[in-house]
Amino acid sequence: MHLMSGRTEQRFADRVNVVIENHVAEVCLDRPDKRNALDGAMFSGIAQAGEFVKTAPGVRAVVLYGNGASFCAGLDFSSFQAMAGGDGAGASNSNDEPVSALTENGLTHRGQQVAYVWEEVPVPVIAAVHGHALGGGIQIALGADIRIVHPATQMSVREVFWGLVPDMSGTLTLARLVREDVARELTYTARVFPGSEAAELGLATRLSEDPLAEARAMAAMIAGNSPDAVRGAKELFHRRVLADAKDQLALERTVIGRLIGSPNQVEAVMSGMAKRPGDYADPS
Repeated sequence: MHLMSGRTEQRFADRVNVVIENHVAEVCLDRPDKRNALDGAMFSGIAQAGEFVKTAPGVRAVVLYGNGASFCAGLDFSSFQAMAGGDGAGASNSNDEPVSALTENGLTHRGQQVAYVWEEVPVPVIAAVHGHALGGGIQIALGADIRIVHPATQMSVREVFWGLVPDMSGTLTLARLVREDVARELTYTARVFPGSEAAELGLATRLSEDPLAEARAMAAMIAGNSPDAVRGAKELFHRRVLADAKDQLALERTVIGRLIGSPNQVEAVMSGMAKRPGDYADPS
């Protein structure tokens, strides 16, 4: 950790940077050459950064963003290659590293933690979203209190395309933000849609041609309010989320566990990588 003139800097797992200054913590996903895709180190870095911010003194608001061309393009391609070979260990969902404080209430794996930890942070978290927010990337953004999105951002609840389900707390957060039929349509089709549509559906809080600049301005405004009142307000909102979390997060783990490495899931990955229609067996 480096301290200079009231500025705190920390880097986690060589993937995520945290800078705290003027009561605002900026959390930067920093793997721009891979569009901030989620590999093991990125999962660890995001989880560590979230835990750090949760207890960092003086923080009154958080800005979460991605360096480079995208917010987060989802699971790293190497993980899909591993799954194409029938190796479930390539998926984030099999990562059983220690998770955050919700463990007793249902948080079951590191993938859930990197998205849900922003709900656990006791101050508002603003996600600045641009480029791509696919699969795990959109689930991380959904964990924030507020999403400021570039209208051209490519977004998708992408998991079904790869024979999976959104299991990084996405079924919990998605269903809270949009009508249930909309949540189902986005999940079942796995289609890619622009940020402009995300705003129409309610997934984006607002649109901006410069999401990071607007997120920083909003964070500064929040940081200027009474920190006790802001934390109290988030505590009240978080309590409503917590009431639904335990069973839903546990069920996510159960469903993803039976999918990873199954014949149809492997076929989904192989056909997706080959850009051909899937040849699926009917469920027994």
